[in-house]
Amino acid sequence: MKAIQYKAFGNSDVIEVAEIPQPEISNENQVLIQVKAASVNPLDIKLRSGIMQQIRPVYLPFVPGADIAGIVVATGEKVTQFNAGDQVIAVTSAGGYAEYALVNESRVALKPANTSFEEATSLVVNIGTAQSVLFDEGKLTKGQKVLIQGAAGATGATMVQMAKNAGAYVIGTVSGQGIALVKSLGADEAIDYKLQDVTALVKAVDLVADCAGGESQNKLFKVLRPGGKLFSIVTPPSAELAEKYQIDARFISSNISANSLTCGLALVKEGKLRPIVAKTFSLEEAAQAQDFVLAGGVNGKVVLVVAQ
Repeated sequence: MKAIQYKAFGNSDVIEVAEIPQPEISNENQVLIQVKAASVNPLDIKLRSGIMQQIRPVYLPFVPGADIAGIVVATGEKVTQFNAGDQVIAVTSAGGYAEYALVNESRVALKPANTSFEEATSLVVNIGTAQSVLFDEGKLTKGQKVLIQGAAGATGATMVQMAKNAGAYVIGTVSGQGIALVKSLGADEAIDYKLQDVTALVKAVDLVADCAGGESQNKLFKVLRPGGKLFSIVTPPSAELAEKYQIDARFISSNISANSLTCGLALVKEGKLRPIVAKTFSLEEAAQAQDFVLAGGVNGKVVLVVAQ
């Protein structure tokens, strides 16, 4: 089968299209999926660069890809929820940039019928991460105030919608065309961080969900109420500032499974959460796709179309 591999650590020129054996079911709980679409995530780029080797080592040659959408081809003997022909989405530890992928049943869910494969794969990591940050860890409830930094990005846009559906007051930091997008998703306020001072406009926030990182993260402590929470999916917040402002500040690493997608997928099926696909590339264009993500300023998800 055709797959994308990293032949070495480095820039996008280490990415190559390769012919490798199609995976075969070797575990009674596995599901074999013909991949129709795969998301391009910042994690794929970090793994390619080699900077994650101490905390998440990979061995070369490596097939990246953390979330996919496709059609079930075969199942292990103990798989009960899926059958050949089912259209599904799945979370993979690796191997998504390929024509076929093996996934444990616990990490597979039925694709919402009202989404394309490209839209469906764009939701997986976003929903799981939003669920972890906003609700599992953030305990966000109706009437609370949440600020989402990087609200027009793939995960941020999903957070906006899930927080709003939970009855929270939602503030998003964005720039340029992201302002109109975030407002269209239901945000109560959209602040252009390039033109406006967030700390002068926002106070007494219950939760900050940081999807952007960078130097601006330190400023976000000032917008929280004492006892509030600052959770980042990019870089660990300052422990010193957390103590100074009496804030629960942590880096959140999402452990995404089919169960973590339940609430978000229900919203998708009801038409209350819409996927945002910024751009699609073919599987063979994986290097260009990753460079596009790395350049920044992407509103929504970048997706590889693996098979028509």
